[in-house]
Amino acid sequence: MRLAGAIAVALLIAVPAFAAEIPPADRRSGYDFMKPDTKAMQDEDTANPGMLWVLDGESFWKRKTGTAGKACADCHGDARTSMKGVAARYPAFDKSTSLPINLEQRINSCRSNHQQATPLAFESRELLALTAFVARQSQGARIEAGADPQLAPFIEKGRELYLQRQGQLNLGCTNCHDDNWDKKLAGSAITQGHPTGYPLYRLEWQSLGSLQRRLRACITGVRAQAYDYGAPELVELELYLMSRARGMKMEAPAVRP
Repeated sequence: MRLAGAIAVALLIAVPAFAAEIPPADRRSGYDFMKPDTKAMQDEDTANPGMLWVLDGESFWKRKTGTAGKACADCHGDARTSMKGVAARYPAFDKSTSLPINLEQRINSCRSNHQQATPLAFESRELLALTAFVARQSQGARIEAGADPQLAPFIEKGRELYLQRQGQLNLGCTNCHDDNWDKKLAGSAITQGHPTGYPLYRLEWQSLGSLQRRLRACITGVRAQAYDYGAPELVELELYLMSRARGMKMEAPAVRP
């Protein structure tokens, strides 16, 4: 951690005052920065640890739950058809709250409103599994998040947070992912920060994790106070990142170091 902090300070000194956004033609998935063995792990379903969560998610999809005694499949049928492309559109605008919600929140909304079941905890095995299963149905689909005009003000809020310097290290997301991508931080490649593969299996975690888990880890890494899971700020940042990756291909569950 001390080494990572020292490198981060060096990045702070080196970066310009205003970050240059990466042109769409130059945008690359985090996959492109991975070593061959990590790429091979992601590419082969039998070697990709994230597929264990996908298999669990398929089981949960068919399981009846809540006082309504309904399964996801009772409303949505075969996920291979009904969920194709869905994850590529999230976070999406929620009419009931007039706010953006991410895929995990949509799953919990369905549980509460249609299954009459208790919402699942963020980062719980079941919620990650259901999210991974739904996201898997969009593998190879182009990201479309942020196309709804109602999301424009929330995308802008996410962008502001992305650019904002914060914490004791006084760094913003942009200082790493726009200004210093393809360099190294504590031995790991700095990617462009496009969330094409979430939820993903991170070797550092030895587990599957959501995009919000990764965002909270980055915020903590610059020694700032992380937002709670599901906080509007994190959803807005997630929305901005997904809209920024619009047109790129979904690859969940990805594998990263």
